[in-house]
Amino acid sequence: MSYAEFLEAARRQPPEVALVLGSGLGDLAERLENPLAVPFHELPDIPAPSVHGHRGELLLGGWGSRQVLVFAGRVHYYEGHSWQSVVQPIHLAQQLGVKTLVLTNAVGGIRDDLGPGSLVALTDHIECTRPNWWQALNEPRSNPYSPNLIARLKTAAAESGESLTTGVYAQVTGPSYETPAEVRALRWCGADVVGMSTAREIQTGYELGLECAAISCVCNKASGLSRGPIHHGEVLDIAAQLRQTLTSILERFLAGSFAA
Repeated sequence: MSYAEFLEAARRQPPEVALVLGSGLGDLAERLENPLAVPFHELPDIPAPSVHGHRGELLLGGWGSRQVLVFAGRVHYYEGHSWQSVVQPIHLAQQLGVKTLVLTNAVGGIRDDLGPGSLVALTDHIECTRPNWWQALNEPRSNPYSPNLIARLKTAAAESGESLTTGVYAQVTGPSYETPAEVRALRWCGADVVGMSTAREIQTGYELGLECAAISCVCNKASGLSRGPIHHGEVLDIAAQLRQTLTSILERFLAGSFAA
């Protein structure tokens, strides 16, 4: 399908919710009914991802009773892309009429109780991708994560019989995993999990007027908190194990009311 045809279909049936699926989670898009798909490289200012586990497709279809826009994969700053390219999918979602944005990602667990297989609804983030980011830690700012959506996600998890805790996310630039010293510093700053995406996307969505939420899939303990090196294959393996659990939560979430 061409991008022009995709746009025309989105105008006829505007999506209400956009999902961004992180590392190893792109197959959740298979839950869409009668999906329309277009590859990232045909979208304006959105390059094809180069990281294994990111399909690089934009899909539109029904999920439950809602019309949903799904980004199966994302691009990252560490791939050599600009920050504008990284957040361009969020701008596109807003232009297509989306009101609610839900991101997923794969992360390393910092908090002691967050081992591989844990799911975390984010309540805030620490954006560590700018020079001297720590100097802004105590500056007042609005929290971009919607308490309404966090409550809906927790209700959906409870109804599914699944465990969903909450926590604070730290975004670093990558591509290398954090050192043990960096993880200790992030813990001291209040981070519960760490990854290489999400914060800039969520902040962009919030500034565009979208209601925003995110779920992190803990795929490993952060560097220095477990034995052995961290590798991307481990991330994809755990993400695959979490797909069904995350699907169950998202289906109940999408079936519920988003009204505050």
